[in-house]
Amino acid sequence: SDVVSAPVAVLAAVLVALPLRDLLARGANRLVYGYRDDPYGALVRLGQRLEDAAAPEDVLRGGRAGRNRRRGAHGGAAFRCEIWTWAAPTDTVVFPFWGESMIGLIVLGVLVLAIVVLVGAYNRLVELRNRYKNAFSQIDVQLKRRYDLVPNLVETAKGYLKHERQTLEAVILARNQASLAAQRAAATPGEATAMRDLAGAEAALGGALGRMFALAEAYPDLKSNTTMNQLSEELSSTENKVAFARQAYNDAVMSYNTGREIFPVSIIAGATGFVEARLFEIERTVEREPVKVSFA
Repeated sequence: SDVVSAPVAVLAAVLVALPLRDLLARGANRLVYGYRDDPYGALVRLGQRLEDAAAPEDVLRGGRAGRNRRRGAHGGAAFRCEIWTWAAPTDTVVFPFWGESMIGLIVLGVLVLAIVVLVGAYNRLVELRNRYKNAFSQIDVQLKRRYDLVPNLVETAKGYLKHERQTLEAVILARNQASLAAQRAAATPGEATAMRDLAGAEAALGGALGRMFALAEAYPDLKSNTTMNQLSEELSSTENKVAFARQAYNDAVMSYNTGREIFPVSIIAGATGFVEARLFEIERTVEREPVKVSFA
């Protein structure tokens, strides 16, 4: 599935960002305090020096004056951790981990937040795209049913409309063109050219069927044919289902297009290939109505 769950995304972001923690800390130390090593490492080395030294007071040197000089050098706002020893009870080791840690944590928090926002926006776009693709699949099912009914209708009417061969051939031609257009649209739902071609082919098929049914009104025997009536009812029902499915698809496309245009999702959509989807609309008002079939 294209959709990545939010907890997994957050965990992945943390796993990626944690290795940067030490690098950020070292960079902050050099920028703020002028050294590469973190205060923890400096404190450990200091303890080792105290253990190895014959005179610990030589290590912790300077007394109160030295402590004040070190405090002034590092700034009064820095957090200090004082280590009192038997050898030099007035000495202080400056331990400015508070400011360094805050910088690292802020940068880390910003990175994690940015990753979570990016992943969430991408997942939302994928979800909206899958919705309109699924809605189009419902249209495709009903269109295939319609295309299967048209040849049976023509075959039934052929025995009565012997002098209307051109009209019947036009229906079959329009049906074949619409079927090909539907296959292209099903391969890339929402693509502008495919949806425009499908809308045009459907309009042409609707017009051809309308002319055939108009001619059938003049043939009482055809109107009373049981097979023709059954096929006509199935076609009418299928037309209604196509109309409902088309409305659901258009609603899903509108939600997707609106979602991808909202800032900052629009930036992510442009960078990741989420293009605008096209509605499935029929141009002229007359062509918007389903084919009306009545042999009563």
